[in-house]
Amino acid sequence: MTNTTAEAAAPTARNPWSWIPTLYYAEGLPYFVVMSMAGVMYKNLGVSNTELALYTSLLGLVWFVKPLWSPLVEMLGTLRRWIWLLQYAVSAGLVLAALATPQSHFLVLTLAVFALLALISATHDIAADGFYLQAQPVHQQAAFIGVRSTFYRAANISVQGGLLVLVGHMSTQMGNVQKAWSLLFLGMAVLFALLATWHLFMLPRPVQASTKSNSASAGEFLRTFTAYFRKPGIVVSLGFLLLYRFPEAQLLAMVKPFLLDPHSAGGLGLSTEALGIAYGTFGVAALVAGGLLGGWLVSRLGLMRALWPLALVMHVPNVVFVYLAHTQPDSLALISAALAVEQFGYGLGFTAYMMYMVLVADGEHKTAHYAICTGFMALGIVVPGAWSGWLQTQIGYANFFYWVLLSTIPSLLMTALIKVPEGFGKKAAE
Repeated sequence: MTNTTAEAAAPTARNPWSWIPTLYYAEGLPYFVVMSMAGVMYKNLGVSNTELALYTSLLGLVWFVKPLWSPLVEMLGTLRRWIWLLQYAVSAGLVLAALATPQSHFLVLTLAVFALLALISATHDIAADGFYLQAQPVHQQAAFIGVRSTFYRAANISVQGGLLVLVGHMSTQMGNVQKAWSLLFLGMAVLFALLATWHLFMLPRPVQASTKSNSASAGEFLRTFTAYFRKPGIVVSLGFLLLYRFPEAQLLAMVKPFLLDPHSAGGLGLSTEALGIAYGTFGVAALVAGGLLGGWLVSRLGLMRALWPLALVMHVPNVVFVYLAHTQPDSLALISAALAVEQFGYGLGFTAYMMYMVLVADGEHKTAHYAICTGFMALGIVVPGAWSGWLQTQIGYANFFYWVLLSTIPSLLMTALIKVPEGFGKKAAE
């Protein structure tokens, strides 16, 4: 890939509010389609908990292996150009999903399309995260980490909230679940094409992106990887990246089946529309609020001082799922409130995780090294998520959620072991 005249233009600056919100909204959409929406669709179409948890979790392996090609993204072309080209590719992939969903062999066909979307999305993550690191000084990265997380999660609200409500309503009105999902994917393809066009014109051109070399060699490729694994304390860092979200990884795979399964199966018996309201709207809105507050706290206190409060508030609210599994309430308002409490805590705690990845990636090759961090983050989601469907079918929902609470122990142990420099992430006094 070579630079075009447009990409080689003089460096330009943009107000971060003109591109960070839309960039991270665009980063979140395909991820949540593959990792969240696909599971709901398969549940609607009669796929078992064991299969849907396994298949959707395995799709997450793409985000784990993306560091294998992350140095190429950094070395070939500009990150800016990678971003808008890959966004057009996501739009095309959503069209393929729309064509595959109504077919009789929908499971095989859609899994193939979702795997392609995962590959495109993971590569887009590399470019978008690297571009964010290039275009923002560290103190502004901390200040905007909440904004970045907010709009990434706004994509989650769109996918798991409004779009689920819409597809649930269309399924009821049309009497054809597969056709409703197909039309939804077509609409999303149009939206993504519009986002790609916006970024083609609105992304800034930072100095680093305009002057970087396009030369790549096997030696440089390997040096980028080995430099990451030579970082001080990397073993503890990797343990933290793999285990901090260990409880949440299992919840993520089973929450939506739990909410959709009937009372007789231990679930709450929500419709797809009600799921979109309770979990995808109120729940994710609370998560976004937690992410904003977490970003503000880190920028004010620094990561070291904020770490333990954020870690604890992330894990303790998981107890609401034990309550829901035992009581199986019918009140949508009560269910929505319980989910909002848990998601608010998760939003707060995840901010600390994101900022720690910025710390680990800091230095030369920060784009590739941040991608490696997110790869290990993905592995920490994939492995626990893959077995969670099988485990839940063996022990039931209530015992499964007790196990999730027990799973916080490895996460807290790794939190105690990591080292964070004093003042890292704290905004400088003005």
